[in-house]
Amino acid sequence: MNRILILDDEEVIRTALRHLLERAGYRVAEAADAAAAEALQPDSFDLILADLRLPGAPGTTIIPLAGGVPVVIMTSYASVRSAVESMKQGAVDYIAKPFDHDELLLLVERAIQQNRLWRQNAALKMDLQREYPIQDMIGECEAMRDVRGQIARVAPTDMTVLILGESGTGKELVARALHEQSRRRDSPIVAVNCASIPEGLIESELFGHEKGAFTGAVKKYEGLVRSADSGTLFLDEIGELPAGVQARLLRVLENNEIRPVGSTKSRSVNIRLVAATHRNLDEMVEQGEFREDLYYRLKVMEILLPPLRERQEDILNLANYLLDKTVKSLSHHALHFTPEALNAIRGYRWQGNVRELQNAVERAVILADGNEISVQHLGLTPAAADSTDQSSNTAYDLSLDEYFRRCVLTNQASCTETDLARLLGISRKALWERRQRMNLPRD
Repeated sequence: MNRILILDDEEVIRTALRHLLERAGYRVAEAADAAAAEALQPDSFDLILADLRLPGAPGTTIIPLAGGVPVVIMTSYASVRSAVESMKQGAVDYIAKPFDHDELLLLVERAIQQNRLWRQNAALKMDLQREYPIQDMIGECEAMRDVRGQIARVAPTDMTVLILGESGTGKELVARALHEQSRRRDSPIVAVNCASIPEGLIESELFGHEKGAFTGAVKKYEGLVRSADSGTLFLDEIGELPAGVQARLLRVLENNEIRPVGSTKSRSVNIRLVAATHRNLDEMVEQGEFREDLYYRLKVMEILLPPLRERQEDILNLANYLLDKTVKSLSHHALHFTPEALNAIRGYRWQGNVRELQNAVERAVILADGNEISVQHLGLTPAAADSTDQSSNTAYDLSLDEYFRRCVLTNQASCTETDLARLLGISRKALWERRQRMNLPRD
């Protein structure tokens, strides 16, 4: 439950605000002046509502003591000048007395949500710095050098980028590299896997909805596109978007505005779109499964990621990098691959690409007892071993259903449902639903 501090010298106003906010589900504390507020440790609250004119010192004196907690300034003396001065000193918003109760509650909810998103984004950036080698992506083959060169050229622009490649090749890593090297790096990047959201919910998840717009819409929801405002929106598996959602996304790209489900008003947004897919969008356009106008909007700049089996000179370096990262993350003792394990890694087909390699390495680290990782620890199956007569049957050449069928039948004997879902880049629920639809129950 969010905690709010009310800083106002008028007891009647403090009492009225307390009742209003407590009915809305907030925990409330009160202070009559800045000194009393400081004694309550203002940096421990989720929001501070401070009157501008207080005895002794103005309400804005609480801002530097709040430690990043959002401060909303209230005053009976509304003026543009006082609003500007408050915002310059760090207030997140400004409201004039007397104010409408609904307006105040909306302002409070928005300020708390925006601060939460800011803190989550800061935490995610710290995680990304540990998890993702943005500045030095692993791989020295010619194809990966080309990818890094394309990222360096296009990242500083606001150009829409379409990332192509098989599942597990690192498309999200490229999207994050584009964001981190762009002018939007201090704003959020919001990643959405379009294949993991049920078709009936994806429109409201992306574009938001008004309260009561449909059954279950018990409160207003801003949507993921709005959450990415001023930053980057990454739509993974964009080929899975329903036709109606494709049309709404095109409107965002053309007019820089969204209209939440159930709303009659459009809202402006400023996003940079990065999309990714392992499907052949040219064929989908020809078959009427993907909008041609949206496709050409996305195809401004394409980055093609090579499958791992075509990066022979990178495989062992990547495997050793993933081994070091996994050992550190699990606080495990140092490990190394046996020569036989390295040969197996080099000769394996890696249908699931880097994601499959990472899963195999993590599994091996957990199973290894001594200081060595053997072929048995990796759990590699002969069915996916490399062979020249299979070279044309890459996942990129297959339909989504055929790729899903082959991947499930090839790997389910050696994978749990969780591992199989990660290999496919989908949720366990999506895996189960697609199994039912394609009549592929687990033996």
